[in-house]
Amino acid sequence: MHLSLSRVHFPVTTLGPGQRLGIWFQGCSLRCPGCISADTWGPGKRQVSLDALLTQIAPWLAQADGITVSGGEPFEQFDALLALLRALRQRSAGDILVYSGHSLEALGPQLEQTQGLIDGLISDPYQEHSEQTLALRGSDNQRLSLLTPLGRARLADYQRPLRAADKALDLMFDEAGSVWMAGIPRRGDLLRLRDLLHSQGHQLQTSAHTSKRR
Repeated sequence: MHLSLSRVHFPVTTLGPGQRLGIWFQGCSLRCPGCISADTWGPGKRQVSLDALLTQIAPWLAQADGITVSGGEPFEQFDALLALLRALRQRSAGDILVYSGHSLEALGPQLEQTQGLIDGLISDPYQEHSEQTLALRGSDNQRLSLLTPLGRARLADYQRPLRAADKALDLMFDEAGSVWMAGIPRRGDLLRLRDLLHSQGHQLQTSAHTSKRR
């Protein structure tokens, strides 16, 4: 079993409670306008076996309070997602939160197969011009569904408006020197960061604004 992977990172503190393991799938056909993760739209070249991924993340799983799976669109690699969720459930007592741009209704048949494996699901497409006032969501049309007792215990606190502490981002660095951000930035945050760095003589290009020209 292989999956197209964008990246993994630990710890992530901005996509759910505690210190979390973040797993980002590569590839998304939805391509929502204004998406901050446009770099994950294409199919990518990093095909990783599930066994290799599990070996890589094993030390982090022992420390993680929970796991957040995003992308890209995880449900577009459903067989790999299902296998990964089963393996994660066997190896971790933490909660599993999954992001999808598909509607909850469209995911119904697949969610039946993942019953008991996903504790919390944030569903529905990002809408660039919708309000952005809810915790863990990029736009207020998105829904947080709590699917298990563990999900209700760990994630029910996120059924609420944003707090000041939610307005944070994690910075990640890869071996090639690229900088990634995990979290839900406010509208215009990345452009303001770009302009600030430009004013100091630095160059920054983000997928959030390059995608507008595609």
